[in-house]
Amino acid sequence: MKPVPHATSLRRAPVQRRSAERLTRILDACAELLDEVGYDALSTRAVAERAGVPIGSVYRFFGNKRQMADALAQRNLERYVERVTERMKEARKGDWRAAMDAVLDEYLGMKRTAPGFSLVDFGNQIPVGARQAEPNTRVADRLIHLLSGYLGRTPDEELRRVFLVAVETADTLVQLAFRVDPQGDEAIVHETRELLRAYLRRVLD
Repeated sequence: MKPVPHATSLRRAPVQRRSAERLTRILDACAELLDEVGYDALSTRAVAERAGVPIGSVYRFFGNKRQMADALAQRNLERYVERVTERMKEARKGDWRAAMDAVLDEYLGMKRTAPGFSLVDFGNQIPVGARQAEPNTRVADRLIHLLSGYLGRTPDEELRRVFLVAVETADTLVQLAFRVDPQGDEAIVHETRELLRAYLRRVLD
């Protein structure tokens, strides 16, 4: 079982393995219930029951369901970075197109399969329905840290700006693709990929 990242929304970070496993069960239950009942109907009591833990265990880590959703978003980001990292092991060093495909494909994969992801993703929709800039900045920063060495580029202000614009653009267009089709409209995904390649080519070629 992979450890849960210590999200800033945690009231108390788990120290022992048993506590970390309990936190994992709580976040798994939160993700499942988000898909089943939505954010408005989500409750800490329902999460405790689904996770098979006392309600006090939930409150040990979280003061409310917003903090729980924040922690789930942080875990989503960590898992996303892990997935991109694994994909990059197969790519040729310096191949920015392969890097871009990994970044987009793994995001699409999580949108389609990760419980609760469609409602909170990386925090972009907390509170649910709102689109916020801060999580995209965090995603762009993580991708720069992950990919700059692979691309042979210094993570300077230009690269940071380019990554942020690319992440914001992809985020907006992927949301559109999933509004058109619950599984992500393939034509819009294709247009998103082509747009990103055209934009990144001038900086990364």
